[in-house]
Amino acid sequence: MAEQVRAIRTRQAILSAAAKIFEERGYQASTISEILTVAGVTKGALYFHFQSKEDLALGVLNAQNQNLPLPERASKLQEIVDIVMLHTYRLQTDPMVRAGVRLTMDQRAEGLDRSGPFRNWAVPVGERLDKAQLQGELLPHVVPAETADVIVGAYAGIQSMSQALTDYRDLVVRVSALMRHLLPSIAQSSVLASLHLGESRAAEVYHEALLLAQEREAAGALS
Repeated sequence: MAEQVRAIRTRQAILSAAAKIFEERGYQASTISEILTVAGVTKGALYFHFQSKEDLALGVLNAQNQNLPLPERASKLQEIVDIVMLHTYRLQTDPMVRAGVRLTMDQRAEGLDRSGPFRNWAVPVGERLDKAQLQGELLPHVVPAETADVIVGAYAGIQSMSQALTDYRDLVVRVSALMRHLLPSIAQSSVLASLHLGESRAAEVYHEALLLAQEREAAGALS
């Protein structure tokens, strides 16, 4: 058990170091030696967990998708807003998420498959749009799969702009504005009036998700 715990901690230390270097330098300029120095582990320890720099980068990319659980809402459009707001909060506060986004948007990352995060975003958004459509939340012209791609693509552009201009300090403001501009084009007016789109929603959703995760962890420990 002690060896297993050490292995988990070592892997996390390597991922955290990789995230730091990837975010600072980008994929192409980052080196294994820099990651080893920051992680404080041997080359053997690193290669026990990750076979290459690409494997490390994929580990960071996958780590950003380990989202906290969100409670179900009566409105599936509100769930979409909450998914976006939760990711926004984590992007501002979690170095691993920031590094994953940096890699996702790094067009010079030759040889690295950056498609995963886009697909991992589009799938849950599309599923909720399907449910929203069945519940009568959407306007008649909406095609859920198409709209899911538009939401994911628009968010990618907004976060990239925020990173370039303010290092994400104004991201919540920009994302709130994005939701206010996008949703009227797909939502029934009666549903739109009930949605919580304000800038405070990001922190509210994060703390709610954190509490839910703790409750589930406690329940699992008792079972």
